[in-house]
Amino acid sequence: MPKNETNNDAALKPLRGRPRDPERYRRILEAARSHFYAHGLERASVDAIAAEAGVSKMTIYSHFQSKEGLFEAAVRDRTERVVGGLAGAAALDPKQPNKALLAIGEQFLSLAREDEALGQFRLVYGAAATQPDACRAFYRQGADRLIGDLAAYLRRADAAGTLKVRQPRQAADLFLAMFLGDGHIRGLLMLDMPDARENRALLREAVRVFMAAYAHEP
Repeated sequence: MPKNETNNDAALKPLRGRPRDPERYRRILEAARSHFYAHGLERASVDAIAAEAGVSKMTIYSHFQSKEGLFEAAVRDRTERVVGGLAGAAALDPKQPNKALLAIGEQFLSLAREDEALGQFRLVYGAAATQPDACRAFYRQGADRLIGDLAAYLRRADAAGTLKVRQPRQAADLFLAMFLGDGHIRGLLMLDMPDARENRALLREAVRVFMAAYAHEP
């Protein structure tokens, strides 16, 4: 793909608002994820993504304004599965933090173990020196957003008196970081991954440790 395809668009942000055709929007994101996973941001072609999605190149730009905007939307779409897939952090009961953390942790662990997500990590890490915009988008719509969403829930649990969390963002970071240890490293290195039993054990222990540290004591 010519390098100048996105030069004039790199600073633009994706458009806001509900897409007029949700099905078409979904096809674009699915095609984009496939191409970004296979080729990375720099080598992925908007023309090829448009062809696979069955839309015109201009349709993609009308939704996202730039290839970088499309990449950020694809990352955001996957991130929303963790808390958004649970009807949003606002729907998690702050009076039942153990149950909420098990649900959030399960979603996050599932996402972190996916081949596609691991592939995105590898691509972005490898492009850190040459693709700073992609790295910022990946962080903003990935880790930063997830930590922020979980921190918002922890504030509600603190207000409800079920947890005692003085620094919600730090606590959220610590909780999610417990899922990015040995198994995540093995996945990044394409080694044998933990099985379902190991993942369940990790989830239960992460929640137990977190609750031991932050549970509100009467």
